[in-house]
Amino acid sequence: MKNIPFFNYPALFEQRENEYLEVVHDVLKRGAYIMQSELFDFEIQLADHLSVKHAIGVADGTMALLISLKAAGVGAGDEVIVPSHTFVASAAAISHTGATPVLVECGQDHLIDSVSVQSAITEKTKAIMPVQLNGRVANMDPILAIAKKYGLLIVEDSCQALGAKFNNRYAGTFGVAGTFSFFPAKTLGCFGDGGGIITDDSEIADKVKLIRDHGRCPIDGKAKLYGFNGRLDNLHAAILGFKLKYYDEDIARRRSLALIYQECLEGLDTLLLPPAPNSDPRHFDVFQNYEIEAVNRDALRKFLEKNGVGTILQWGGYALHQFPDLGLNNDLPYTEAMTKKFMLLPMHPMLKDEDVLHICGLIEQFYENNC
Repeated sequence: MKNIPFFNYPALFEQRENEYLEVVHDVLKRGAYIMQSELFDFEIQLADHLSVKHAIGVADGTMALLISLKAAGVGAGDEVIVPSHTFVASAAAISHTGATPVLVECGQDHLIDSVSVQSAITEKTKAIMPVQLNGRVANMDPILAIAKKYGLLIVEDSCQALGAKFNNRYAGTFGVAGTFSFFPAKTLGCFGDGGGIITDDSEIADKVKLIRDHGRCPIDGKAKLYGFNGRLDNLHAAILGFKLKYYDEDIARRRSLALIYQECLEGLDTLLLPPAPNSDPRHFDVFQNYEIEAVNRDALRKFLEKNGVGTILQWGGYALHQFPDLGLNNDLPYTEAMTKKFMLLPMHPMLKDEDVLHICGLIEQFYENNC
């Protein structure tokens, strides 16, 4: 039986093992652990890659969100609109500023729904947090129009969308700041936790640099405000800087795999697939995940597992409105229905074409026998 795990963590290292060991050896031999040249070099590389003025490495994706919100002035008494279909960190970052997360629906592409955003605005609304999921950027035109109309900030949770574009603009560049996660399974991942913030606003960038390092001024070392120990470790930055050289190659591989999924599965009316590569010239998707909706989902997952194929339900299968202990608004019928059908198929550049073809064949077999 062919074994295809959802994500192959050992293969992530084995892919370029000798080069990674050289990078690690160089950093460790010099004792270059915290905020050394590798971090600053990676920040320059990332800013150049995404055509922005500033990129700042931070400890993880959650810290990237929290620091960005605080640097933008979000705080107690404010409301921030965020889709319910996201990781709990999106809402947690909002809450930790003292603001209140206000949940809205996603659309058929599983990204923030602009009509729901419009209906959620109150006099307390300070910002909108679009979550650019699965390697795709939402249709930002109506979101930008709403933000302009009501004078709202946009802080993007683009942790799953580094390099994705809408109308030739990169994820993370539509508001005052954009955030990324460098968790190992991300399209650009280190071997632990890591995160980044991008912005074209120099004032925001300066505040971010203060907040990530205990509020200390990098020039005189004096604390200017209360911050966090939110720095990106130098070893992780060195790994990320090395991996960024291969990023476009890895994304091309993901898009190629997504096309195989599309061509094999598009005829099944029991599935809702993500938009195919090049299906809409406004979008360039990097396919962080391959998230589908499936009829008889739970049985399909059990069948795939029995046949050696790993799948997962993103965030355990829950949207934020389904966590009653958090006390968030929960009248979101579209998202509620979607959570009963959504699932992730394997998607990473270490997969072979025949792996994806095998997965598709099993899915077709399941529906032939169960529909």
